[in-house]
Amino acid sequence: MINILKIDGHQAIITFDPEIEMFRGEFTGLNGGADFYARSVDELKKEGEESLRIFLDECRKDGIAPYKSFSGKVTTRLTPERHQALTIAAQATGMSINEMLNEGVDLVLKKHA
Repeated sequence: MINILKIDGHQAIITFDPEIEMFRGEFTGLNGGADFYARSVDELKKEGEESLRIFLDECRKDGIAPYKSFSGKVTTRLTPERHQALTIAAQATGMSINEMLNEGVDLVLKKHA
């Protein structure tokens, strides 16, 4: 299960911290930390909105871009067996490895949209 909560169009990953018996939210794609804690989903949404507002306000005040930039490049390590299988599958479908990986990512994203 992927625990994503959307707050004002921003995604936050939600986990549960058993030591303090609270939910923890952490926004993704931001240039800094904007995490928040709560004991219920309603509180989590409220705390998330406040945390996001403060983070974005501080970025504006300090002239900092609030969002990470992504280059589109990813380095990964595969076992030799997986690398070989991926190469064969790509060749068999007439795709490059890059095209095949992008297609796989698209499928995962659609499934969790």
